[in-house]
Amino acid sequence: MRIGVIGTGRIGTVHANTLSRHRDVGSLILTDADLPRAQDLAHRLGETAAPGVDEIFRWGVDAVVITTATPAHAELIGRAARSGLPVFCEKPIALDLAGTLQAIAEVEAAGTVLQMGFQRRFDAGYRGAREAVRAGRLGRLHTVRAVTSDQAPPADYLPQSGGLYRDTLIHDFDVLRWVTGREVTDVYAAGSDAGPPMFRAADDVDTGAALLTLDDGTLATVTATRLNGAGYDVRMELAGELDQIVVGLDDRTPIASTEPTGPPAADKPWTGFVERFGPAYEAELATFVEVVRGERANPCDGREALQALRVAEACDVSRRERRPVRLAEVPGAAAAAAG
Repeated sequence: MRIGVIGTGRIGTVHANTLSRHRDVGSLILTDADLPRAQDLAHRLGETAAPGVDEIFRWGVDAVVITTATPAHAELIGRAARSGLPVFCEKPIALDLAGTLQAIAEVEAAGTVLQMGFQRRFDAGYRGAREAVRAGRLGRLHTVRAVTSDQAPPADYLPQSGGLYRDTLIHDFDVLRWVTGREVTDVYAAGSDAGPPMFRAADDVDTGAALLTLDDGTLATVTATRLNGAGYDVRMELAGELDQIVVGLDDRTPIASTEPTGPPAADKPWTGFVERFGPAYEAELATFVEVVRGERANPCDGREALQALRVAEACDVSRRERRPVRLAEVPGAAAAAAG
């Protein structure tokens, strides 16, 4: 199998390394807007660098992995679909609903595969939480608390990220739906740009929070910040009438207890998403190879990404307009339901 990797930044490098080691992947063709970066990675991996995206499609590949900046995702997905190629794409499909819907339509018209990169679905902790909820271990689920905290802001990436809700919290929105099996019906969100001026310059916030109501009445809170000096912190607590569980609490969680008998602070706290979710990234790419080979169904298609984006969009409207927003107000409900 020959796979084209478009984008060799941080996550593109992670994915290229994973695919280069995979027993069912014979070779890679790498390209990037920064061609020397792609050439350097190709040299280190013993793979081939292409001068541009055109060559990826012209030289012939069996599948495409898209890890460029978000604004390029939708166009590349459409191009791959028109070429009859299965695609793995980092989230989101696009920064807006129109671009997302167009890309999904192209994939479905072509009858190809689009697997989205929501790696938390492949993390052992989140998978365990999903199993516990689905098995009824918690009883009636009444409260979910989700946290995503970056240690340092992505200064260069910030202006094209799409904002805190679309870039960071979209993972929480997706995995909340996946773990609980429920849909979000209402949101109320707030944000703060009291941190460095780069956030105000990007029309973004450095810290955000939202209260989400699920369709069975479960309440969920999600919070995120770009400025968590203690380390990279991603957790989810799920509380029910019978039991309570937590994802992401281990000896590297960057949190200290003030209780006299509480656990000590982590000696080596997580510093970023690549380190924290390394095994999950490998698992999602291994799954994509199986999907391309026809060995399993697509576990996370474009309509799943659409639903997460609709929640992010609702939160952004809520924050800006300082009001509750129903998901029914956000376009795309019919398209999402059709999936």
